[in-house]
Amino acid sequence: MVKLTLSIKADLENVTDLVPSDNSFEFFFKVKCSSCQEEHPKPVSMNREQEREVSGGKGSSAHFVWRCSFCKREHSAKFESEPLKAYTMDSNGNFAPLVTLDCRGLEFIGFDPRGNWKCTGVEKGTKFAEVDLTEGEWTDYDEKAHVPVSVMNIECRWGRA
Repeated sequence: MVKLTLSIKADLENVTDLVPSDNSFEFFFKVKCSSCQEEHPKPVSMNREQEREVSGGKGSSAHFVWRCSFCKREHSAKFESEPLKAYTMDSNGNFAPLVTLDCRGLEFIGFDPRGNWKCTGVEKGTKFAEVDLTEGEWTDYDEKAHVPVSVMNIECRWGRA
């Protein structure tokens, strides 16, 4: 079992506490088999609420179960139970951990931030509940603070936890 941490980096303008909207958020990852090094051709998705049964394990489950089409081995991954870590203005422009996963027989090698996130305005605490990062960036206007807000240049990095 390997624990991998996904860290993200972004340029935040007048917002902080960027985090996926809720536990049903679909994470889209690029995955590679640790046995044969074969990469899955498409991003795979998983969320923190749904678990699937792992074959061969007595009652064990994981948030993601995958059988490599090349070597036919089954692999799995499970989110750590700790809450997601919000990306704050303090980390602006630097990598900061978002989530950790227990991986068995696979490695995550990419992350697509598509989907709804949420964040908070820095000056007046305005809540932005539908931050759509499908295009890799988001812009809006904070009516309370009278300033533009944005999340740009999102990047990811995987590392051992």
